[in-house]
Amino acid sequence: MADLVFFAGTMDCGKSTLALQMDHNRRARGHRGVLFCKFDRAGEQMVSSRLGLRRPAVEVGDDMDFWAYLVDLAVGGTVVQYLICDEAQFYTSAQIEQLARIVDEMDIDVYAFGITADFRTELFPGSKRLVELADRVQVLQVEALCWCGRRATHNARLVDGQMVTEGEQVIVGDVDDAAARASVPDAAPAATDSGNVEYEVLCRRHHMRRMTSARARQAAPQVLPFDEARP
Repeated sequence: MADLVFFAGTMDCGKSTLALQMDHNRRARGHRGVLFCKFDRAGEQMVSSRLGLRRPAVEVGDDMDFWAYLVDLAVGGTVVQYLICDEAQFYTSAQIEQLARIVDEMDIDVYAFGITADFRTELFPGSKRLVELADRVQVLQVEALCWCGRRATHNARLVDGQMVTEGEQVIVGDVDDAAARASVPDAAPAATDSGNVEYEVLCRRHHMRRMTSARARQAAPQVLPFDEARP
């Protein structure tokens, strides 16, 4: 029996890495599948992870019909045994329903990977429908960490360095960990019409306080690790 499984987590928890690993494992056993992506950090028609792994994929547009796509493959003689759908939070509710139908009527396993909630702590439409329809929802065990060391549970959007909680749900920006920028000076935020947009994972406490890593560094007293006084 095929299943619709939703692998959920914040940024930096290894979703795309696991998606690529699952695809590799199945291909190594002779299974035939299709890898889908949307708004990947590496550009269109690609699934990539922060570890440097990447693989060509089918880009999902809002007008894509998964059912029709699979029917066309079947008519052409292509056997498909599984689908791996990365960044599934960006899929439409109708597309999630198409994936569920593929599982039920074509007996094809579907593994969807995505972020549950947006920077406003509201569910993405695709993730909401996945939670409602999936046979299983699995929270990834690799924990992303807030700058304070606690488990990161929320995704924050920064525009020109300032955390915001209002705006369009989807703005493709720089998804590298903002806390790591001090050690990566060439990792500039992505420029959009809304300003320079980047994202950072935070624990609930610091998301509610709008305390990003940059603000924490500014607020922290600069304590020298030695006595500055000289004899």
